[in-house]
Amino acid sequence: MNFEKALRAIIDSLPYMLGGVWVTVGLIVGALALGFVLGVPLAVIQVYGRTLARRLVVLYVWLFRGVPILVLIFLFYFGILPHLGLDSAFLAGVIVLGLTSAAYQSQIFRGAIQSLPAGQLKAARALGMTDTQAISCIVLPQALRLSIPGWSNEFSILLKDSALVMVISVQEIMARTRSVAGRTHEPVAMALFAGVLFFILTWIGLRLLRGLERRVRIKGYSQEGSV
Repeated sequence: MNFEKALRAIIDSLPYMLGGVWVTVGLIVGALALGFVLGVPLAVIQVYGRTLARRLVVLYVWLFRGVPILVLIFLFYFGILPHLGLDSAFLAGVIVLGLTSAAYQSQIFRGAIQSLPAGQLKAARALGMTDTQAISCIVLPQALRLSIPGWSNEFSILLKDSALVMVISVQEIMARTRSVAGRTHEPVAMALFAGVLFFILTWIGLRLLRGLERRVRIKGYSQEGSV
């Protein structure tokens, strides 16, 4: 590999590659948000729901944790979304990553809920609160705080999985890396540069989540969430 040629390829492609960074960030933010919105109620159902509802959630989790993301991307982009009148590769990526993340996030939140003392819910009932009020006002505020370390791991995994959407031509980091590598004939240099961009995004994201964890930490609980 010619070092000067490789460096020139990286410098010349920098604005184009940074555009891919913003696409990747959009994918991750959208997928994490969708996973959170779905993951919280799924976790609550697994802990407090009726038998049938719990089994349906287990089936959902099993499906999206068991089927490869690449298969789901093709299924949604070429199968499900066109039948709904949607033809957006970016939207397909967000939906697939978000639905998959919801399965994993639900397990993170479920574990956090189950780590809380069971007596809290009983005490809330004794005070006249309904189960819905107790879960939303007492259980979830604590569980969500305790879930942040696990949520940080999910962010890192989701960031790496986002590279798979290049197969449907979403112009994120890896799709642009392949394009530049094909044009400059510097695949190794561009792959290394893409790795650096992913590392920086991971570092920034984890720093932000660690700061959030410190900010909302519950006094009396350790970082692992034990009392």
